[in-house]
Amino acid sequence: HFNPTRAQRMSAIPIYFSPGNVAVITGASSGIGLAMSKRCALEFSMNVFCVDIDEAELTQTVAAIQKEITGNNEVVAIPADVSNYKALVDVRDVVLMSGAKTVHLLFNNAGTGCGGGALSDIDIFQKVVQVNGFGVINGCNIFVPLMKEMGEDGLIVNTGSKQGITMPPGNLAYNVSKSMVKTYAEGLEHELMKERKDHGGKLRSALLIPGWVNTSILYKATRDECALEKKPFDADSVFFHEAKPASGAWMPSQIIDFLLSELQSSDDKFYVICPDNDVDRETDNIRMTWTMQDITQDRVPLSRWHPDYSAKFTEYLESERKKD
Repeated sequence: HFNPTRAQRMSAIPIYFSPGNVAVITGASSGIGLAMSKRCALEFSMNVFCVDIDEAELTQTVAAIQKEITGNNEVVAIPADVSNYKALVDVRDVVLMSGAKTVHLLFNNAGTGCGGGALSDIDIFQKVVQVNGFGVINGCNIFVPLMKEMGEDGLIVNTGSKQGITMPPGNLAYNVSKSMVKTYAEGLEHELMKERKDHGGKLRSALLIPGWVNTSILYKATRDECALEKKPFDADSVFFHEAKPASGAWMPSQIIDFLLSELQSSDDKFYVICPDNDVDRETDNIRMTWTMQDITQDRVPLSRWHPDYSAKFTEYLESERKKD
C-alpha cells in the first residue's frame, strides 16, 4: 500500500505545483482527474481549470472544491470534449482570458472505457481513439506552444494504461488508443529533452500508467453503452467504481501520491508505472518483458493468452520472480 502522510506529500512537491501556478486538467469530474484537481487546488493553492465532457458532474464537483478553498486561488469548470480540437482551443482562450499567462501543469487525463474488438462498431472504435488518443494530442498541440512561449517551468502529464503496453485481449479499441498515447508521449518527451539540452527548454513530460484504480471509467462506459443500445442501466452490475471500490485497486488519490513521489525522485522521470494492491512492479516488468519478446523471439502475437504459450508464460513468470 502506498499511503504517504500529508506532511510527507507536502515535503516533496515538484516546482510545477507552486502556489499561484496554473493547472489545466482534463477528465476532471471524477477519478484521477478529480483527485489531481483537488490536490492542486486545496493543498497546492494553484489556479485550476477543470475540463470534462460531463457538464453536470463537473459543475457539481468543482462547486464542492470551491467551497473548501481557503486561499485566493480559483477553480474553474469548463465543459468540453477533448476529442474536439476547436473545443480545446476555446478552453485555452478561457484560461488566457482569466488573466493567466501560461500553464504550469497540463494533465491530459480524459478517457473513455468504451470499445470492442477489431471489427466492432466503427463509430465506437473511432470515439475511443479520438477521446483517449487525440484528446492527448489535441491538448499538447494547443497548450504546449503556449507553455514554451512563456519560458517558465512546465510539466505535461499524459495518462496512458498498462493495456497500451501488454495489450490484453478484450477491448482492442481501448488498447489501440492507449498504445497511441504511449507512442506519442515518448516522442513528445524526446523532443522536449532535446530542447532542454540544446536550447535551455524548461518543459518536461511524464507518462502516467495507472494500475487497477477505483475510477468511474467502467461505470460511465457501461452507462453510455446502455444509452446507445437503449437498454436500462443497472449501476449494481458494474463490479467496481469510486463509490464501490474493489479491494485490489488503488484509490485515485493514491495514484496522485505516487505520481508526485516519482516526479520528485528524478529530474528525468518519465515512465510512472503504478502498482496496485494486487500487482507489484516486478510482476508488471515481467509481463511487459514477455510482451516485447513476442517480437524478439518470433512468437505469436499476444502469446501470453494463446493456448500454446499460456502455460509457458506462467512458468516464465515464476522463474523470473525466483531470481529476485
